[in-house]
Amino acid sequence: MKILIIKLGALGDIIISTSVVNKIIAHHKKDEVYLLTTPSFTNIFNTIKSLKVIPIKRHGFFNLVRTILWIRKCGFKKIYDLQSNDRSTLYCALSGVPFRAGNHPRFPYTAHPDKKYRGECHSFERLNQIIISAGIAPAQPVPLLSSPPNTISTITRWLKEKKLAQADFIIMHAGSSNKHLQKRWPYFKELALILKNYFEIVWVGGPDDYELNTHLTKSSGINATGDFDVLSLAELGRRSKFAVTNDSAPMHILSCSKIPVFGIFGPTYPRRTHALGQIQNVIYPDNMPNNDDEFKPKNISKVTVDDVISKIKKQNLI
Repeated sequence: MKILIIKLGALGDIIISTSVVNKIIAHHKKDEVYLLTTPSFTNIFNTIKSLKVIPIKRHGFFNLVRTILWIRKCGFKKIYDLQSNDRSTLYCALSGVPFRAGNHPRFPYTAHPDKKYRGECHSFERLNQIIISAGIAPAQPVPLLSSPPNTISTITRWLKEKKLAQADFIIMHAGSSNKHLQKRWPYFKELALILKNYFEIVWVGGPDDYELNTHLTKSSGINATGDFDVLSLAELGRRSKFAVTNDSAPMHILSCSKIPVFGIFGPTYPRRTHALGQIQNVIYPDNMPNNDDEFKPKNISKVTVDDVISKIKKQNLI
């Protein structure tokens, strides 16, 4: 029997979905399991054994039709739509597949949670509700991102070049996409001046973070902007003591490293989007709301340096 999983993006959501994808594969261990995703995420899903990863272009009418025709041609018996957006809903509706599990309690899904999602739980828990509705046991809240041998050797070499030993450094991500500057906590410099008395600091990020990280490393730490892809950042995290980040893709990547990841929130809703397995390390300027209706965006600058230091001290990390 042929099975299809759909998970198109974004990066944080991809990482959150990994243990759920593994649970579906385990349930269908005698079947052929395929996964549709976008090309930029194939390297993540290619680390999962017994999974046939199919990259697709998701935008444009031509690509929409081509994907639907491919699904129909393959003759899948079940679809697990872990994306459940307008595009993937259309894939399911026109797939010709008799069993379709997804997020919404309506057509085209034949298996789904009973109630509409209102942000009352983490997105991972909602994915679990989808597979439970399909008769699959829930996954554990542990994201899975394994390191190939070449990634392990690359990080070992990088640490040697920087003269860093296991767990004598921490990772900090102070940036964000330039489209979401409101997610940047403004006191990373002040925090780093305290933490550098205990650890070396490695500043990570992508092109949008380069200018900020260049400024921050004038006071402390190593500028590693652009040095790591997803798999290598997760491996770097495994060698570190802990991480401090904004609500960002690196926050989710580092949650795969099995270290404390202190995520600083304000304008985004932490109950829905915190790093998986890290809710105890969320730092938010108010009591956490119970659902989307109660959530009101906060100014992230209301989180103080003392708030972050206090959270770190509670885990006896300094």
